[in-house]
Amino acid sequence: MTTERVAPIRTVVVGFGLSGRIFHAPFIAADPGFELSAVVTTDEQRRAQARQEYPGIELLGSADEVWSRADEFDLVVIGTPGASHAPLATAALEAGLHVLIDKPFVLTAGEGRDLIARAEQAGRCLTVFQNRRWDGDFRTVRSLVDAGELGEVRRFESRFEKWQPVPRESWKTTGTAADGAGVLYDLGSHVIDQAVQLFGPVASADGEFDMHVEIDRRRGSTESEDDVFLALRHASGVYSHLWMSAVRPAPGPRFQVLGSRAGYTSWGIDGQEQALKDGLRPGDPGFGVTPPERWGVVSAGDESRQVETLRGDYADFYRELGAAVRGERPVPVDPADAVGVLEIIEQAFAKAALKPHSG
Repeated sequence: MTTERVAPIRTVVVGFGLSGRIFHAPFIAADPGFELSAVVTTDEQRRAQARQEYPGIELLGSADEVWSRADEFDLVVIGTPGASHAPLATAALEAGLHVLIDKPFVLTAGEGRDLIARAEQAGRCLTVFQNRRWDGDFRTVRSLVDAGELGEVRRFESRFEKWQPVPRESWKTTGTAADGAGVLYDLGSHVIDQAVQLFGPVASADGEFDMHVEIDRRRGSTESEDDVFLALRHASGVYSHLWMSAVRPAPGPRFQVLGSRAGYTSWGIDGQEQALKDGLRPGDPGFGVTPPERWGVVSAGDESRQVETLRGDYADFYRELGAAVRGERPVPVDPADAVGVLEIIEQAFAKAALKPHSG
């Protein structure tokens, strides 16, 4: 008995900056269920990087070339600046292609709902790269919470903080919130999503979320916020305290989960991103593994024990996406989840008397 070989999913990566080069192309190339067919970029340095990393890769100068040759591709990965996500995804769906969008999904919840409707009408997969659900430390937190090892969780603290007193040259720092720039869209898309995944929707009444917001711009050379604190009360009764910052010289714990029986604390950011930047690739020995000295701790008073951090596995997102494109399972991230995150971000800006977008 022979097993018929399934044709790989012909994939185009639109944009080859940090998103396309680090977070997408390596996983597509490493997964036998996918084929990295082409990259869209006009930047000569990035074109050279693509050629060096993936000899023979087809380089395209515009997304229009993809739409005009849509029958040659199956999936489009959009890793461009946030303001371009909605129009690119709309064009891709109209061309009959499946779509993966890096976060932030789009700039407004309304745009997100419109894209979901378009994908349903087209019968195509639409998903969002919420890769931090596959961080090793977050997987460990979820495991502890689901197993009840901490008891009834009362407070969840999550920090995604960096020390970048001099902003890096990027659309995320030179743009405004109207462009999807700033840490609330960039880092908030992750920490809010993680909190909601763990503890459910944020409590609301009369269309207002139960939240406290502090949004600041500490670096005068940027046009968008770089220091944010959100306090959310979930309908489940859990309080989430979330920090997002590019100006924190001494970052606090990445996670601190406080329960009725014990608490869990971990430090540092999941190492997959840095490993990819250092040249490691999915499947390399040790990829996604957190060394013992960085494992988190479960504590109850004077008693404490280290807990092995589960392996981080961004590649699992692509394995699940491949199955979804083949019609075997739902997409790995429901885009409706990303719309829910955008609703929280929009209300946070509104409560802080700031306007997140011009539309």
